[in-house]
Amino acid sequence: MKILLLNQTFYPDVVSTAQHAGDLATGLTQAGHEVTVICNSRGYDDPKLRFPLQESWNGIKIVRVTSTAFGKSSKWRRASDFGTFMASCAFRLWSLHKVDIIVAMTSPPLISFLATLAVPARARSLVFWSMDLNPDEAIAAGWLRADSPVARLLSSMLLHSLRRADRIVVLDRFMRDRIQAKGIPAEKVTVVPPWSQDDRVRFDLAGREEFRAKYKLSDKFVVMYSGNHSPCHPLETLLQAAERLAENEDVAFCFVGGGSEFGKVKERARSRGLRNVLSVPYQPLEKLSGSLSAADLHVVVMGDQYVGVVHPCKIYNVLAVNKPFLYIGPLESHVTDIIGQSDAYVSTHGDVEGVIQNILRTMKNSVLDLPRGDQVQKLFSKDRLLPQMISAVELSDCA
Repeated sequence: MKILLLNQTFYPDVVSTAQHAGDLATGLTQAGHEVTVICNSRGYDDPKLRFPLQESWNGIKIVRVTSTAFGKSSKWRRASDFGTFMASCAFRLWSLHKVDIIVAMTSPPLISFLATLAVPARARSLVFWSMDLNPDEAIAAGWLRADSPVARLLSSMLLHSLRRADRIVVLDRFMRDRIQAKGIPAEKVTVVPPWSQDDRVRFDLAGREEFRAKYKLSDKFVVMYSGNHSPCHPLETLLQAAERLAENEDVAFCFVGGGSEFGKVKERARSRGLRNVLSVPYQPLEKLSGSLSAADLHVVVMGDQYVGVVHPCKIYNVLAVNKPFLYIGPLESHVTDIIGQSDAYVSTHGDVEGVIQNILRTMKNSVLDLPRGDQVQKLFSKDRLLPQMISAVELSDCA
């Protein structure tokens, strides 16, 4: 079959959706399908980074389109980048040959609506791969009022996308329930969690030591937040814990990644003289094992109001390197579904003292050894979940 994948990011970008889109496209190609990807020619976290407008990779045809590059420092800048990408994407979508299936992800928000306009004229069926839900996210964040004309318009666009899709793939049971509550039949919705990169990400002792030496962390207990720095993953409680532990020379807080809040973390550490806080940009996939292994305690964060709306997937690569983690967030979420099967601590937002005690408790119990082969890793391995995603795409053409 001929399959078209739509997403703002793709190889060689390093953000999570680019990696998962790359895995799916590669898997579909290896299964004998002809895959084309339409994505942005600019880097997601650094829009000054440019990629070739056309490229072949792993047998996949990549078509990149242009957009503005205002960045994420304000809502209008982000909206402009999204809007110009969508316009360029629409033009290229209609200029390509017909395909059998369109797989639409959710970056930028509601690109799935654009895909619905191409069905059935340009494709027989549509798979909506929901990595998050908008405008639900914008409403939960307070960026939009639920009763505003813009929110109502965007909600109707989302509902049209959900109704028009032949198959909807969601990341957890909470997102499934939220979509079904919009009146979508249960048989259209499939849950496939985002897999870990466990074929390339695993505990790496040499990489651990290299990363820790490079950033002068060799003699520290390293608490690491690695991934997207977003308002959906509020870091205030963790940052307050870092401030409270500023005089403890044994503990270092390492923030790795990017996003709209990344610069704010750096500025806060600078303005308050927090020498125990280090900010490091996104690591390429070939360095990810080393950076994740460098932590003694990982932190996974989720905002209270975002259950079923967003899905922090950094937890899966943390499981792949088999490191303990501290979860800060609501007590019922996809993370707590996993926690009963892994080595984890739990705190809630605002519980700074609890976070500190969990850090100190982990320090006391910390023993560096090789991964234990925890069975929970296998539940979220690429070998197990990627075939499920490929099957969901293939079966959509029979819906």
